[in-house]
Amino acid sequence: MSGYDAVDRALLGALAHDHRATVVALADRLGLSRNTVQARLARLEASGAFLPFERALDPAPLGYPLEAFIAVHVQQKRLAEVVERIAAIPEVLQAHGLSGSIDLLVRVVCRDAHDLFRIDGEILAIDAVERTETSLAMGELIPYRLRPLLER
Repeated sequence: MSGYDAVDRALLGALAHDHRATVVALADRLGLSRNTVQARLARLEASGAFLPFERALDPAPLGYPLEAFIAVHVQQKRLAEVVERIAAIPEVLQAHGLSGSIDLLVRVVCRDAHDLFRIDGEILAIDAVERTETSLAMGELIPYRLRPLLER
């Protein structure tokens, strides 16, 4: 975290502990003035330190209780086209380009196995997609976290 000083790291650590903490609560916890905390939060936000709020929402109450990962093998020269088409599928939560034997790892949510089959079919129907390998997520064992890095 080379771009952040000790105050920034302390503030990020406090937010990792309680992301709903108010500015006043953060100021009290860290022994800083409210104005300092507000200014630091604004600077951190402007620097891109915070991810979009929607990353914290659970798709299960929206009717999508299942999650899967789809490994996608594509024609490399058409990768941008494939990514654009995959991004148009609403059930796609995120996709990562990978090195190695898999080109894209796509995280999707679905209503049931039939829905997953449909989503996989949509991806396979993209011209430059050569094949997919789908794995149903059985459970999140280590949730997304940054606190260990902040405490390091």
